[in-house]
Amino acid sequence: MFQKIKNFVLTKHFIKHVGLVILFYLVLVFATVLYLDFSTNHGEKIVVPNLVGMNGEEAKKKIEELDMQYQILDSIYNPKMPEGTVIEQLVEPTAISMVHVKSGRIIGLRLSKKSQLVEMPSLVHKQLQFAESILEQRGLNFSIQYRATSEANGSVLDQRYRGRRIKEGERIPIGAVVTLIVGQNDQGEPIALPNFVGLSMADARFIMDTLGVSSYSFVCPDCNSSQDSLAAIIFSQTPEFIEGSTVFKSTQFIFSMKRNVSDIENPE
Repeated sequence: MFQKIKNFVLTKHFIKHVGLVILFYLVLVFATVLYLDFSTNHGEKIVVPNLVGMNGEEAKKKIEELDMQYQILDSIYNPKMPEGTVIEQLVEPTAISMVHVKSGRIIGLRLSKKSQLVEMPSLVHKQLQFAESILEQRGLNFSIQYRATSEANGSVLDQRYRGRRIKEGERIPIGAVVTLIVGQNDQGEPIALPNFVGLSMADARFIMDTLGVSSYSFVCPDCNSSQDSLAAIIFSQTPEFIEGSTVFKSTQFIFSMKRNVSDIENPE
């Protein structure tokens, strides 16, 4: 029996088929290695650049030039940086991580934005000073327009943003100017027009409250927070101060403010 098996194994027919089987497996292994090498870009090394601080469009172009892809992960509020600046990247630069990547790798980007949204409150039927304080707490600026009315004197009749009525809950950028339509049915008694230039918001409020004036607003374009507004100084006012002039208590006062005190020239 053993001799028959031995004689069969040694036949050319058996050896030929065994050789073909071995050759097939060798070809299969070689083809698999070639495929994996090609599909995984074996041996390819791309240096990931540092994109932080770069403009978003420049960063995208740089990534595409290196045969990689990008994905915008998020936009983060940062008023101190130009809009669309890269503030974080995933994957980290090769100089930091010591890791190289291959073509087609996706680089995640987080960009800066200067507009943070806040919900608009409902101010209709609220007294003007209360409405102003609510807007200031939410980082919103305001302007006031008066409308003659037989009732609701000093009360907000409507609220508008960019010329249209804005509803409660709508999201608008922090720092946006909301127009308050306020009812007015009397002019009040005349008062001497004070000079507010050089005063802080708190000082101006104290004087207005002492005089019984409720219609006033503060505008500070370079103020990014309520703390900035409190530290700002009035550099111009409407109505403009004229020595000896008077105005009615119902007159709307608008105070323009700056954070940089050195820019303000106080009158002699």
